[in-house]
Amino acid sequence: MTFAQVTQTLPADLEHALLVGRVWRGGAINGPSVVVVRNGEVFDITAHAPTVSDLFERSDLAAFARSAQGESLGPVQRLVDSALAVHSDAEVPQLLAPCDLQALKACGVTFAVSLLERVIEEQAGGDKSRADALRASLLESIGADLSSIKPGSPEAEKLKQQFIARGAWSQYMEVGIGPYAEVFSKSQPMSAVGFGADVGLHPESKWNNPEPEIVLAVNSRREVVGATLGNDVNLRDIEGRSALLLGKAKDNNASCAIGPFIRLFDGGFTMDTVRNAELRMVIEGAEDGFRLDGASFMREISRDPLDLVSQTSGAHHQYPDGFMLFLGTMFSPIKDRGEAGAGFTHHMGDRVTITSPALGALINHVHRSNEITPWTFGVRALYNNLAARGLLNNPNGAK
Repeated sequence: MTFAQVTQTLPADLEHALLVGRVWRGGAINGPSVVVVRNGEVFDITAHAPTVSDLFERSDLAAFARSAQGESLGPVQRLVDSALAVHSDAEVPQLLAPCDLQALKACGVTFAVSLLERVIEEQAGGDKSRADALRASLLESIGADLSSIKPGSPEAEKLKQQFIARGAWSQYMEVGIGPYAEVFSKSQPMSAVGFGADVGLHPESKWNNPEPEIVLAVNSRREVVGATLGNDVNLRDIEGRSALLLGKAKDNNASCAIGPFIRLFDGGFTMDTVRNAELRMVIEGAEDGFRLDGASFMREISRDPLDLVSQTSGAHHQYPDGFMLFLGTMFSPIKDRGEAGAGFTHHMGDRVTITSPALGALINHVHRSNEITPWTFGVRALYNNLAARGLLNNPNGAK
């Protein structure tokens, strides 16, 4: 993959893509705005939909996004360039995560490769030096192609009983090939960071990695309205010590990156596009010259995306503001970075680029969560800001 390919930050068919996002506008507005991108130009439509959550409740969403009038904020490339600049242009709106009130949910162990790596983390107890030996041992003992097993099927149950009999069963195998998917809360509404922002690692973590994923946008009626890219920042050592530390491993300041925009479903971009998507990732070290190229292929996912949506929300659980759903990844880097057998872990300043042709690219830099600007603008601050701008109780809102 060439450098030009990994820095393609917008959908390859931008002229046909219907994109929705959020930006921070300075000056007199000094707050977040909902935007749409049409033919490469950004329009502020906050007067019609004060939040992305409101926008996604519209029954005429795609048609409305194509036609809604709003102030032009200029070419989208200008915003992208400013987000990646060392010193961003204060006059250019700042890209934010393209969601706001939605719950931030994630699915884990949805690929056979990720299942293997979770079991390794569990058996290693968070000690990355044991990973190589455990990987070889597990591959030998499993003796089956887990990617060919349908979760919850009779074949999966038979395999489960074989593992139990050998004393090799794992909680990760339960969600990997059992009937129920792993669904967890990745982060809090309004806490995700967007394109160009820093992503955060808990200061105690010494074994960690990015996770490139497709993220579905789902409204309160459980309708999937679009998709985007996400980085489910992962702390392998923390979770590896105990699955009960999942919250500590997953939900930290700036540990959830989403962007650059949500692409709405229409005739040219559908759930089948998601099902066949290919994600590429490049990790570039800031100081050691390290480079790692990886990929994740949605066609190898073990559970259909709509099955994951139905396991997340239904009669058993509602999300009145909608939710964003990370679909999981098959990417789990094992390339040594430093001493042989130590595997991969982030260094501060790493640049992570996640790309998919229909969605563009999500680019972030890695730092410690306690050294990144604290998250202070939550739901209360959002509504205070919108009220001060006279944007609430708008008769032109969701329909």
